Amino acid sequence: MVRKVTIIGSGPAGYTAAIYASRANLTPLLLTGVQSGGQLMLTTLVENYPGFVDGVMGPELMEAMRKQAERFGAEMVAEDVTAVDFSRRPFVVRAGDVEYESHTVIIATGASAKLLGLPAEAKLMGRGVSTCATCDGFFFRDQNIMVVGGGDSAIEEALYLARLGRQVEVVHRREELRASKIMQERARKNPKISFIWNSVVHDLDDVEAARVTAVRLRNTKTGEITERPVDGLFVAIGHEPNTTVFAGQIELLPNGYVKVIPGTTQTSVTGVFAAGDVQDSVWRQAVTGGISRRRTPGSV
Repeated sequence: MVRKVTIIGSGPAGYTAAIYASRANLTPLLLTGVQSGGQLMLTTLVENYPGFVDGVMGPELMEAMRKQAERFGAEMVAEDVTAVDFSRRPFVVRAGDVEYESHTVIIATGASAKLLGLPAEAKLMGRGVSTCATCDGFFFRDQNIMVVGGGDSAIEEALYLARLGRQVEVVHRREELRASKIMQERARKNPKISFIWNSVVHDLDDVEAARVTAVRLRNTKTGEITERPVDGLFVAIGHEPNTTVFAGQIELLPNGYVKVIPGTTQTSVTGVFAAGDVQDSVWRQAVTGGISRRRTPGSV
């Protein structure tokens, strides 16, 4: 059986594509992955998604999107895609032990925030630990905030958080930032932002209290451990697009994101499209993931 549309990924972009394709009677197949829902499954309260006056829990929002897609007839398969062949049409997508053929493929595998890898970090995610200032900064109004990182992303997060928090400390493992000069100047001129150099996060408190209360830092030169009381920790050390399986099949940008024709979701292979964070290294928001399903000449 050759499918009309196969969608890879089940974040906001994937579910949105499934809703549109289903309502167009294209009977899409959605390969959700073993862990469906994308990054919002790691988020607690979402307050910047339109239509929810009092906010909505991330997993609840994703479950609603899933049910909406299913309502219109989208078929869901909870398998991770392990290989694709875009060299011929119909395209071949392999998930589990099954190969699916499809005339059109929509890639919506998203991106994953790079994390510190600490056990406490995972346990406190959404309870004081965040990877998105735009998403969670509001919850830290007039509080002490720490940002980890030294690139443009980290400084952008710090500048945004400085509008909301009491103070923002930027922790960087080196003595100088990697961020662009103009971003550095803006941060240095902001009276709310200070820097802690030659330091990395050693551990977090307090797992038992289920909220961040302090961060222990290790000096990379002396090995000294110090503790800083903070209310929120924002990890801004970059994102990794989930594109490994597509390497050699479509054109990727140097940073690993899918390259699309500007203003469209069309990739370098006709009939293969990319939506959401997998092709967006700038906005990385649930609402933009949904609207990135623009109509493209010859698309579904």
